[in-house]
Amino acid sequence: MTVDAHLHLWDLDRVTYPWLTDALAPIDRTFAFPEVEPQLERAGVDRVVLVQAANSVEDSSAMFAVSSPRVAGVVAWVDLLDPTAAARQLDQWSAHPSFVGVRHLIHDEPDPDWLARPAVRSSLALLAARGLGFDVIGVLPRHLEHAVSLADELPSLRLVIDHLGTPPVGADSAQPWAGLLTELSRRPNVFVKLSGLTTLAGGSGAARLRPYVDHALDAFGSARVLYGGDWPVSTLAGPYAETWATTEALLAGASDGEREDVLTRSAERAYRLGAY
Repeated sequence: MTVDAHLHLWDLDRVTYPWLTDALAPIDRTFAFPEVEPQLERAGVDRVVLVQAANSVEDSSAMFAVSSPRVAGVVAWVDLLDPTAAARQLDQWSAHPSFVGVRHLIHDEPDPDWLARPAVRSSLALLAARGLGFDVIGVLPRHLEHAVSLADELPSLRLVIDHLGTPPVGADSAQPWAGLLTELSRRPNVFVKLSGLTTLAGGSGAARLRPYVDHALDAFGSARVLYGGDWPVSTLAGPYAETWATTEALLAGASDGEREDVLTRSAERAYRLGAY
């Protein structure tokens, strides 16, 4: 039961996505589940986790409205700056059995210390109390530093670091990314997601990505590394089949058990999906 733990959908007639600018013209259109489902079928992906793509209730509502047995979970949005509103929204989303976690587009916030704000931390404590996960988009080293402190402050909150914490693909040095990822791996409540990597590598395949993926696997072990296709953002680098082929190449040296972790069990652990 292969799980793609990072898939987006957006309907431009129903929801506003401010980050979809002219620079992203190829994906500045509606992407609905029927478009990706046959691609998932061909790749052998059985289940998906839908992940928010806008800091809005409308975006989350649209994900919860998707009717497909392939949807195993939804990572929605709540207003973390307002703990009272966050509690109400958590109550609302909890009516959906597929609700597994929360994400906020922290990389779009002008304040790199947004994740450290007291109101945000109070809201994240509500997630921990409810057994929900929190996805962290670590674009800056500062984001990953805050993820370390958050993991220490709320050890019962499962953190999922999206897009492998944005490794510096092609740079002369892997620091400070590599050291921060190692620090995060020392916290047992932290997972890392192999998502968004083909876009980072410019569609150049597995060779440029292998050192970063190998570092993550060495640091976290396969039990806390999970696969995410990042469709349709990934189409900027190539079709879903290429994303899947790159992932297969990156896992070519893994054992059967390690592959099962990355492609299935780690997602079940991170998001407490029904089969776990």
